[in-house]
Amino acid sequence: MNKISMTVNADELILSAIKEDITSEDISTNSVMPEYKLGQVDLICKQDGIIAGLDVFKRVFELLDDKTEIEFFCKDGDEVKKGDKLAVIKGDIRVLLSGERTALNYLQRMSGIATYTNSIAKYLKGTKTKLLDTRKTTPNMRIFEKYAVKLGGGYNHRYNLSDGILLKDNHIGAAGGVKEAIHMAREYAPFVRKIEIEVENLDMVKEALEAGADIIMLDNMSVEDMKEAVKLTKGKAETECSGNVTKENIARLVDIGVDYISSGALTHSSPILDLSLKNLHSI
Repeated sequence: MNKISMTVNADELILSAIKEDITSEDISTNSVMPEYKLGQVDLICKQDGIIAGLDVFKRVFELLDDKTEIEFFCKDGDEVKKGDKLAVIKGDIRVLLSGERTALNYLQRMSGIATYTNSIAKYLKGTKTKLLDTRKTTPNMRIFEKYAVKLGGGYNHRYNLSDGILLKDNHIGAAGGVKEAIHMAREYAPFVRKIEIEVENLDMVKEALEAGADIIMLDNMSVEDMKEAVKLTKGKAETECSGNVTKENIARLVDIGVDYISSGALTHSSPILDLSLKNLHSI
């Protein structure tokens, strides 16, 4: 996430998060620190994992006071260990106190996603299969959560509904069938767009191939049927496996031979990475 992307896409969201936490004033901070005083605090890692979201963490403090200075001892995507000092933040103590929770919420959440993604992506190392995220993201957090997935070794599926065509069961029902849905999408969409369709059995796979689908999503199918589907689609379409994929069950999918495995759990079920601001003092 570069500086331009941060300013254009993320600042409004970060400001909204700050406003959610400070509607008028930080009463706790103002009661013990009524005036400016320069201070510093350490960012401490309390759990092994992959760090993600350092620029977002930094931006929270910058939006509160652009004179805040942060020295990082790691970069996004690095492995961090329990007890590591990851950064020193210097600035107005009132800003350090008021921005602490919002900044940590972003960093802990994003680092948790990167860490969990990495733990699943390791199962696919050495295969052609790529691990994808989904749109099952926290409202107003998608830009941050999908960035964290990439840092963890995963890949982004479509960003939003305007980003790609994915015909799911209800789209198929609305259109009247697999072939109808694909033909209607082909007529409507720009020719450069790939068409992906979700199927639940081998008959639907065959129908999707006949209709010219570019990507076939094998949803909640048995391992045996997915292996057969990969054989049927070879050279004709790409394949994606989906359906409640987690760290606990992905091993059974590794040898199927699909091009992609998508997992909503990357963003909706990853635990946070435990981080903390400690040792605040005036300087």
